[in-house]
Amino acid sequence: MPVQQLYLLRHGQTDFNVQGIVQGSGVDSDLNARGREQAAQFWAAYQHMPFARVYTSRLKRTRQSVQQFIDAGLPHEEHAGLNEISWGTREGTRITPEEDAEYARVLDAWKAGDDHARLPGGGSPAEVAARQRPFIDLLESRSQDEIVLVCLHGRALRVLLCQLLGYPLRYMDGFEHQNLCLYKLHRTGGHYTIRNFLDVSHLAPPR
Repeated sequence: MPVQQLYLLRHGQTDFNVQGIVQGSGVDSDLNARGREQAAQFWAAYQHMPFARVYTSRLKRTRQSVQQFIDAGLPHEEHAGLNEISWGTREGTRITPEEDAEYARVLDAWKAGDDHARLPGGGSPAEVAARQRPFIDLLESRSQDEIVLVCLHGRALRVLLCQLLGYPLRYMDGFEHQNLCLYKLHRTGGHYTIRNFLDVSHLAPPR
């Protein structure tokens, strides 16, 4: 039975990541110098991989993370379904569960199974999952693309992994991530398995 290989990549580092500022879908930030270095390291490690296609969100930090693959001529598509969750009125601010009771309450609600909880003006994991489904359908309709590269965002990556692997969204925080980390999945028929979990072996320490 044919095997489709999915390389799921979180975007590289931005200054907002360093500063602990929430970006979400409404902050269209650029990679910083370290993020560009991470992108170059991933390219160096995987440039010979015969990707059939590369997918990104519509936010430029994902495209910048895989720009060298696009420049090499790989077919590229942007999909809004891969955009990050919206953090509403809190986007562009520094919020942590330790410092912000409202943020902590929403995260706790998600872990308790309320995937419709949200910050004011923001989106929910259920909404992220719903807009990802047409992308998943597209991906699965292109089974002839044996190896594909998908670059997206931290929370969106967690939601996508839950959907592909059949986990309830309350388990999404079990999928840890960091900038330019890789999850590799195999799809055989309609069944997905993880082959690489939080792989950062392609990243060297900052210079």
